[in-house]
Amino acid sequence: MTFPMLPSSRRARWFAVLCSASLLLSPHVLAEEKKADASSHEDKKSESDLPPLPADKTIHQSVRVDGRMLSYDATVGTIVVRNDKGKKIAEVVYTAYVVPHKGPGRPVTFAFNGGPGASSVYLNMGAIGPKRVQFGMDGNAPSDAAVTKDNPSTWLDMTDLVFIDPVGTGFSRSLEDDDATKKDFYETEADIKYLSRVVYDWLVKSGRLRDPKYVVGESYGGYRAPRIAYTLQTGMGVGVNGLVMVSPYIDPAAIGDGDSLSPLPWMINLPSMAAGHLEEQGRFSPQAVQEVENYVRKDFVVDFLAGRSDPGAVARMVQKVSGYTGLDPALVAKLDGRVGISTFLREAHRSEKKIGSVYDSNVTAWDPFPGAARQQSGDPILEAIIAPATSAVVDFITREVGWKPDAHYEALSFKVNEAWDRGSPDDKPVADLRKAIANDPNMHVLIAHGYNDLSCPFFASRLILDQMPAFGQAERVKLAIYPGGHMFYGRPDSNRAFKADVGKMFGVK
Repeated sequence: MTFPMLPSSRRARWFAVLCSASLLLSPHVLAEEKKADASSHEDKKSESDLPPLPADKTIHQSVRVDGRMLSYDATVGTIVVRNDKGKKIAEVVYTAYVVPHKGPGRPVTFAFNGGPGASSVYLNMGAIGPKRVQFGMDGNAPSDAAVTKDNPSTWLDMTDLVFIDPVGTGFSRSLEDDDATKKDFYETEADIKYLSRVVYDWLVKSGRLRDPKYVVGESYGGYRAPRIAYTLQTGMGVGVNGLVMVSPYIDPAAIGDGDSLSPLPWMINLPSMAAGHLEEQGRFSPQAVQEVENYVRKDFVVDFLAGRSDPGAVARMVQKVSGYTGLDPALVAKLDGRVGISTFLREAHRSEKKIGSVYDSNVTAWDPFPGAARQQSGDPILEAIIAPATSAVVDFITREVGWKPDAHYEALSFKVNEAWDRGSPDDKPVADLRKAIANDPNMHVLIAHGYNDLSCPFFASRLILDQMPAFGQAERVKLAIYPGGHMFYGRPDSNRAFKADVGKMFGVK
């Protein structure tokens, strides 16, 4: 899951920095800083006095998959993160599901969610783990019972699974002060470096270096996955057999903010808007969405770039965009044929006084302020899934496994997201993906999306893959799109189809 980007918050942070800098000349502020330094010293002391995390613990469980019982060991454990001097600076908590076996050869898959600031519970208990709790569908609510059931689409019959919670999520924690934590963990490059080392350390700890290895990442985890794979290859000496990127946030530079000359942000969003409208009207089909993709690649971009040089360009855009999105042509005309995500999500359901989710435009909630000029409520999916997901995973860890830390589980940390240093938007995930595939002729990649997702639209991946080399055979890198949104796996049929596509990568017939 990726948090929506808010450019205004960046401006606010810069304003705060400038204001604080102007206060450095004040003697009163200097005195306050001395107090702050003393407080910081106490904070560092208290960090080292945190209650210790429990020792790793394993229980034996089973799950029914395709009519047969599969026994496995479920382990909740910790990987210590150390700095270059060997000092312990963090503890990363993981949940592993391992089917007992003899000798090397059984695959192991490492799973990462996104945010930044999301724990791995969404892939674990929503998509591929042995147990699942329902969330992410229209009608789901925070008060839904957090009861897990056997997951018929679990990957455990194909691969062992290791779900990793980055620092600041789940029960994983930094042992440093805020400044050092941000520098060592809440920054894109540092994030890739330490998480790659966590994967390596788990492999060594578990004696699994000889086994096939896969990495799966959802949303911002899709930013992480190719970069972790390339870092494992070139920095850790560990080969990766395959990557699965789920609704990936793959190219921040391409997505943009909609204010630039580039037509890419508008091109990328329109097919997903159209898919949502088609589904809402009961007319969805891949062929119908393909028509929109063809329009976006050709006529839309020509008219967009023509602008006022062609008096009919905007009129043609308005006609097509309003038809594909279902929005009032008069409104689309006021926007010059450029419909933003927030506008679409609100206007598509305005007659019902509801608002759609950026993660799936057809998952809605009542708009508490329907008369306000701008949305003043949270995202319908984001606000509905945290409670059942958190309750389910904490119940599993503390009651079933019996691993009981004296801490709160962070399923989705806004604190981590706000502290995150994203650097400059670039295409490093795409570049590292290209290099990782080029380095290893045996590596395969599956990029999976939901049609209705407007947080990480599928058409961005479509355009990126169309510009990539074939690397010897087109089958090595595949794009799969399923009914649903960002968490398309919340729909049972889509999750079954997803597993079948992943199974081909694992050689399951």
